[in-house]
Amino acid sequence: MNDQTAASLAGSVYAEIKNDLFDFRLAPGERFSENELAARLGVSRTPVREALYRLQIEGYIRVASKSGWTVRPFEFETFEHLYDLRAVLELAAVRRLCELDPMPALDELKQAWLVTPGERLADGRAVGALDERFHATLVAAAGNPETARVHRDVTERIRIVRRLEFAMPERIRQTYVEHAQILRAILRRKTDTATLLLRTHIDLARAEVRKITLHKLALARRAAPPARRAAVRRRASV
Repeated sequence: MNDQTAASLAGSVYAEIKNDLFDFRLAPGERFSENELAARLGVSRTPVREALYRLQIEGYIRVASKSGWTVRPFEFETFEHLYDLRAVLELAAVRRLCELDPMPALDELKQAWLVTPGERLADGRAVGALDERFHATLVAAAGNPETARVHRDVTERIRIVRRLEFAMPERIRQTYVEHAQILRAILRRKTDTATLLLRTHIDLARAEVRKITLHKLALARRAAPPARRAAVRRRASV
């Protein structure tokens, strides 16, 4: 296997394991081994180990023994702090954006969010990705690359819970409505309205994510085999 193929395989394994974490197939507090993952994914331990080291650096898992790993427990206080930081960054960016002359056209956001109900996406994962681009585009359009860099880091760290927000059709509908309202206020340079709408939108998303995450954790515990269920209950911080 050449270096390019090996790197591609490691990247695929990384994406697969990360999806397992995000979808709670690997639950907070759960212990697992490289051999188990390698057997399930049909690959050698090398790409699995590379993927796990990368996920360790990103803070999703930690070493439990020589070949064992543990999914990090949820720490809701940390997520609360990250959502607070996200709000600070986005609100500052929107204020700046409303002051810019000329204002960026924001055509991509108009095409995605100023649409009729029949044109809206229904797939939660696709809407989640589109939602991230909405907020990232607003921050980037304000013109401060350092703010945009920090915002990207925050977005990555809360993605594991944020993507749960779009598991319900009603939340998808609300997101389209809320994003359209925020975008229209920005385009009209109504700074106070835009920031109020954005703050409310983030607070609602935060509350919904916490509720769904707690529900997902409960389901993960019930689905776990008895021996592992005890470990999940002991380690998950809710």
